[in-house]
Formats: sequence, C-alpha cells, structure tokens
Amino acid sequence: MKKAYVFPGQGAQYPGMGKDLYENHKEAKELFDTADRVLGFDLSKIMFEGDADELKQTKVTQPAIFTMSVIMAKLLGNDFQPRMVAGHSLGEFSALCSAGALSFTDALTLVSKRAMAMQKACEAKPSTMAAILGLSDEAVEEICNGVDGIVVAANYNCPGQLVISGEFNAIEMACAKATEAGARRALVLPVGGAFHSPLMEPARAELAAAIEATEFNTPVCPVYQNSVAKAVQNPVEIKKNLIDQLTAPVRWTQSIQEMMTDGATDFVECGPGKTLQGLIKKIDRANNVSGISFE
Repeated sequence: MKKAYVFPGQGAQYPGMGKDLYENHKEAKELFDTADRVLGFDLSKIMFEGDADELKQTKVTQPAIFTMSVIMAKLLGNDFQPRMVAGHSLGEFSALCSAGALSFTDALTLVSKRAMAMQKACEAKPSTMAAILGLSDEAVEEICNGVDGIVVAANYNCPGQLVISGEFNAIEMACAKATEAGARRALVLPVGGAFHSPLMEPARAELAAAIEATEFNTPVCPVYQNSVAKAVQNPVEIKKNLIDQLTAPVRWTQSIQEMMTDGATDFVECGPGKTLQGLIKKIDRANNVSGISFE
C-alpha cells in the first residue's frame, strides 16, 4: 500500500478550527504558541474565536490553514509515514514542511510573506477568479486564449472543474463565452485577486528573494509540486517550482493522476475540511480517500 498525504489550500478554513487540538494536545499547543510568536499577532485567538470574515483575510487564512495542517501531521506521530505528498496551492508549503523539507518556523515565515505579497499584488491591480464547471480543460483554455486582456487557467481541480484567473473584464467575457459553449456553471468567486496568473508577478518577485534565502532540506518522500505535476525531491528544484507556483497554474488533476501512476493507493487529506477528498474522488472514483480525526 502506498499512502499519499494531501494538504488543502485557501478556502478550507472555518471558525473554531484547531481549538480542540490546542486544548487536548501539548504538542499542538506548543506549535500554536510558536505560530503566534513568529507571526507577531494572535493567530490562534482568531482561529479559535474569530468569525468567518476575520478568518477570510489572506494574511490570516494562509498561516491558519498551514499551521492547522502541519499540526495534524505532527500529531499522527509514527503513523505519519508518507510515501508521497502534495498540497493544493498554499498546501504545498504544508506538504513540504510535513515531509521535512522546511522547518515549521521557516515555512510559516514564508507562508506569511507569501500572503502579504499576494495581498499587495491584489490591491495594486484589482482582479478576480471564476470557476468553470462542465467543460473540458481544452475548451476552457481555448476560451481564455480568445479573450482580450489577461485571463488564464489557474486551478485544474478535477475533470470538468477548472478555475480561471485574471482581470475583471476578461473574466466576465470568458464566463459569458463559457456559458455559450455549454458550461454547467461559470461562477465568479469571492476572492481577493487573480491568484496563479501573471498578475501575481510582483508577489512572485517578492517571495523569490525570501525562498532563495531559506534553507531547504531533501524531503523524506517525493513532493508532487503544483507547477510541474511530478515528483520532486531536489531542494534546488523544489525552490524553483515554489517560486513559479504564484504565477503558474495549480495542476491538481495532473498531480493526482501522476501519483496514481506512481502507485498511490490511498489518499489522506491532512488539514481542515474535505475539499481535496471530493476532488480526488472526481479525478478517479476508484481512489481510496479519507481525512484525519483525533476524536
């Protein structure tokens, strides 16, 4: 049996997340306290007591999901024996940290810098994303190529679900064309900007310097990175792919298919929510998927 652990990205957060882990596990409490210290604000208080709007701020969401995901992997102890890992967008940092490529404090620092840089890029150039359901990837790519302005395929989530990213007008036009082409839905998402598109270039440049200055180790198992959708273990390659990730699409469908080709039999979602379990089932119904519970 080859067990693959997958780590969720932005959108998996919910009010009260992590409170039970903090109260019942000494190691979780220590890591939450470390996160508060590293970030310079009371992340755990917002996670445990804040409302959905507070949690939705990028500077809070990304460190919150990362911290919760890594704590869950740590609490598995010796049961955490991944043969391969992957993370969706932000989740790639959780995957790398859990697989030993980054220390908790270094990874959290990078996640925080990433969130701030993305926020800044969003404010500099207002933009958005939209989910296109019920069309092939090729059809959506063709629509994006035929629209004036910046609009690109951003998240290949599963067959028939592709998220596009770009300028407001270009997104609106692409959604209209997708509907004409027979999409089941073309839905503009409530996000702060055009993630995984060329509009994130200022954030990419800012994050690149921080990543280059951080020490990465060889992970204990292959990491299937978003931008290349294949197994990587070389720290130099990992850094490059992590920098590229901000402006490149999340090739989630392709990553899961590659993991299956390489022998993954069981996929375990490590983090808040169940989003990835649903996507993996849609990629191939035969996949065994599960989450983690400490109840």
